[in-house]
Amino acid sequence: MSGQGAGKRPEAPVALVTGASGGLGQALAVELDALGCRVAVHYRSSAARAEAVRGKLTHDAVVVGADVGSWEETRELYRHVEESLGPVDIVVNNGAVRKDALMAMQSPDDWHEVIRTNLLGTFHTSRVALPSMLRRRWGRIVNVVSPSGLIATAGQTAYSASKAGVIGMTRTLAAECGRRGVTVNALSPGFMITGMTQDLPERVMEDMARKAPVPRFVTVEEVARSVSLFLDQDCMTGQVVSIDSGVSVM
Repeated sequence: MSGQGAGKRPEAPVALVTGASGGLGQALAVELDALGCRVAVHYRSSAARAEAVRGKLTHDAVVVGADVGSWEETRELYRHVEESLGPVDIVVNNGAVRKDALMAMQSPDDWHEVIRTNLLGTFHTSRVALPSMLRRRWGRIVNVVSPSGLIATAGQTAYSASKAGVIGMTRTLAAECGRRGVTVNALSPGFMITGMTQDLPERVMEDMARKAPVPRFVTVEEVARSVSLFLDQDCMTGQVVSIDSGVSVM
């Protein structure tokens, strides 16, 4: 992007958190609210859980439902947020699905759904918010990824490909937007007890925790606290910040 210089951080930024009805999404919404943000709480299938999250926030907030894998629904989501709270200053791309299977036995439909939601969804929400961020010369995009996007995990070719794709997009988009005051970074949480992992066998989870350099699960609150770093640092962009008990360095 041509031009240089960042604008001023808004006093009460508008933050869109996708997948905010889940465990990590809720923690991120609560943390952003504590940092003075007005939060758009996104959900895909559970309006009741999203409303419960909004009930925990102290600043103005709105609940928005959409399938971010759809460009049309994402544009409508953005229109709703803009009318309710104003232009989006911060996008936290947390919404994701995981459908694990060995590739030789996985259905193409499941593979496509993971890529559609996790990779295309991140593109859609970032794309719809970027023009306004660039005009105002301030913005933050935080893409929640995974150690699976950095290291090999058998049975997760779709999920790993989607998250590795988001990491590549993060770095390249950071190069495109930095001169206009918009930073783009990735947050890579370790294994947490959330809806995303509740279907894993307990022995598998315990084995994962035991092998990590810090041999325990990461809490959603620990991960969410790192979001303040992305908001405060004007010169940090294109980075992957891992809060994962050291799993990604094994």
